[in-house]
Amino acid sequence: MARSRLSLHPLACSVPNLTANGSYADKTAVEAEFGEPYTNFMNFFAISGSTRKLSTNTAMLRALSHIAQPVHSISVFERIGDLPVFSPDLEMDPLPEPVQNFAEMIRQSDGLIISSPEYVRAIPGGLKNAIDWLVSRDEVINKPIALMHASHRGDDMLAQLRMVLTTVSSRFSDELFLRFDLMKKPPADIEAYLAQPENRLAAADFVSRFATYCGD
Repeated sequence: MARSRLSLHPLACSVPNLTANGSYADKTAVEAEFGEPYTNFMNFFAISGSTRKLSTNTAMLRALSHIAQPVHSISVFERIGDLPVFSPDLEMDPLPEPVQNFAEMIRQSDGLIISSPEYVRAIPGGLKNAIDWLVSRDEVINKPIALMHASHRGDDMLAQLRMVLTTVSSRFSDELFLRFDLMKKPPADIEAYLAQPENRLAAADFVSRFATYCGD
């Protein structure tokens, strides 16, 4: 089946109509640019593996969500610390409310984007706990997943996370990966950093390629 010009475009609507702050222009304008309807809209769920209020990973995901609008939607989940400690004894219905809400947001999404710090060269306990809640459920089994990373460090954690995600999802993509060195930057600086043309286009390209992967 022939693909549309939009799906074939290397940034799939990301380059044309980008506004000065890195957000997408109106979807109607994007469609007018290419002369066809844009049917590849995706609703992504972005999970921050950090519990810090001023988390670098959370700030990066928020900046990414601004870049994606309104051609795609990215909902950022930063309440990983609200999930109770996993126990098989609690997996019966009804699930604890925070877990049920978390699982339902994953179910309704077209794909997951995960960004996490490393703690002692390993996956943070909060993120591993969240994944443990999903292991015996069906929300994540065939869910497309891609990683972002906000540091030049953390390769040991990333290797562990890739192994875990490959185990729980048949659609984890090891090839889709975006990394920025944002250590010690405050949220406002992270927003400005991703709004810089080169970084903005890298982020837009990542979103576009992930949208294509989710639609395949």
